[in-house]
Amino acid sequence: MIQKNIYLFFLILIFSFSFLGCKYDREENKKQLPNIVWLVAEDQSPEFFPIYGDSTVKLPIIESLAKDGIVFNNAYTPAPVCAPARSAIITGLYPTTLGTHNMRTYNSYKKENQPTIGIPSYSPIVPKGVKMFPQYLRKIGYYTSNNSKEDYNFKKTDGVWDDSSSNAHWKNRAAGQPFFAVFNFGISHESQIWEQGDNDILVDQKLVQIPPYFPDTHEIRKDIAVNYSNLIRLDKKIGKIINELKQEGLYEKSIIFFYSDHGGPFPRHKRSLYETGIKVPLVIKFPYSKYAGTENNNFISFIDYAPSILSLAGIKPPDVIQGKAQFGKFKVNDKVPYIFAASDRFDEKVDRLRAVRYNNFKYIRNFNPKISNAIPVSYREQMPMMRELNKLWKENLLKRDHSLWFKTPKPKEELYDLNKDPYELKNLAGEVSLKDTLLFLREVLDQWIINTSDLGEYSEIELIEKWVKGTKSKKLKSVSFKKEYGKIILKHFDSGSTILWKGKNDSVWNIYSKPLSSSKQVITKAVRIGYEDSDQITIN
Repeated sequence: MIQKNIYLFFLILIFSFSFLGCKYDREENKKQLPNIVWLVAEDQSPEFFPIYGDSTVKLPIIESLAKDGIVFNNAYTPAPVCAPARSAIITGLYPTTLGTHNMRTYNSYKKENQPTIGIPSYSPIVPKGVKMFPQYLRKIGYYTSNNSKEDYNFKKTDGVWDDSSSNAHWKNRAAGQPFFAVFNFGISHESQIWEQGDNDILVDQKLVQIPPYFPDTHEIRKDIAVNYSNLIRLDKKIGKIINELKQEGLYEKSIIFFYSDHGGPFPRHKRSLYETGIKVPLVIKFPYSKYAGTENNNFISFIDYAPSILSLAGIKPPDVIQGKAQFGKFKVNDKVPYIFAASDRFDEKVDRLRAVRYNNFKYIRNFNPKISNAIPVSYREQMPMMRELNKLWKENLLKRDHSLWFKTPKPKEELYDLNKDPYELKNLAGEVSLKDTLLFLREVLDQWIINTSDLGEYSEIELIEKWVKGTKSKKLKSVSFKKEYGKIILKHFDSGSTILWKGKNDSVWNIYSKPLSSSKQVITKAVRIGYEDSDQITIN
């Protein structure tokens, strides 16, 4: 009996040390996880920033961040407009694969979406296993906050953010908890061109450079000057976040991303597959300014952001993610060879274009050549510059390079040598000497469309009928549970869903990862992108 008790004592002792060791390892792991901050501008191209060679304005905060980090010279969005682009950022997949390629699908800003063309607000059912990547961070102990724009082109699922609001901030986390904090800045958005038009212009309009695809008129010069003024305002707002990090001793230890959600706010920028629409500024500062003051010329797409962040946090990116980790533990060795981008419906106007960038060449395919690139999107028509361009086009006063964007029919195929023609004004698709390049890129694009299950070939009405029954999304079944050895074990029949739980008085949902104590009341439900949440189950 004594021998048996001694054996039991040592067994308990070993178990206790093992438990304490595991707990210690978890706490140590949390301490080693990097803090990550995203500073997200809206609607801006690299060409407006001093870090890319433009001397029109000084942006001291962004310039200082660049000195402490890496400037990426070939960062791209797979879609030249915000909601589809943000769906790629938050999942690591192409919008054309997700079904989020149209602008917008899920419209949280108004009850009606596009009634004039029969498009309701709907949330696409994305491929099985696709999740919003911050939930993987939360699962290993991160505090995740988003301040405050979402606009993912699908209805977000609970359990992704600890806080997504205008008050969201890393300061609200538990002491010592690692954090992933996103700050979005609307001051540089397209709408601010007309909304800030009567406010102070902070740059000499005479110093503004007019790109060769725009005529030099008073209205156009003023709108470009307004954008530079907005960038100065943006820089100051970013400065407040940087100063907070420094004051709390977090700046040196943190990974900081600065980028824009797509190209510039102007016509032929936003909603365009030219470089002005899909190329974005990107600066990444690593802890203790590792790689400070360097440049990176590799291709990087928004679909690479999610796997890169997961990799930096030591998480293996799920196989369903199409992007590749560019940094961290699971960094891929091969460079990204291509950049792919797509353009489809914009609000009430429908079109379809696809593009691929390879080395210095860009290939664009226009599926609807009869439609002008300058489709009259009512939102954009509010901009003085757009009104000026429309007027000059109607009066036949635009020169060749200024009028290319308006002309119909569009060429079925476009090919540009970006080294010789950075503004994409000379279409080389008909050049005999480049026939092999054209055929190669045509085939590359065809294969990408197949490999990624590009949904652009289907009408939006067909897709809606597939995903939505009547006016409601498919609903998930309830979570099942059982109690064993003082624990609550939760299960759900759909392996693509996420099981969430919270206590009776909790306001934030937790992600279920291990059995829960049966000593407290638990509320649980299942969620999945594109599906209606399951009914909540209360377990006493």
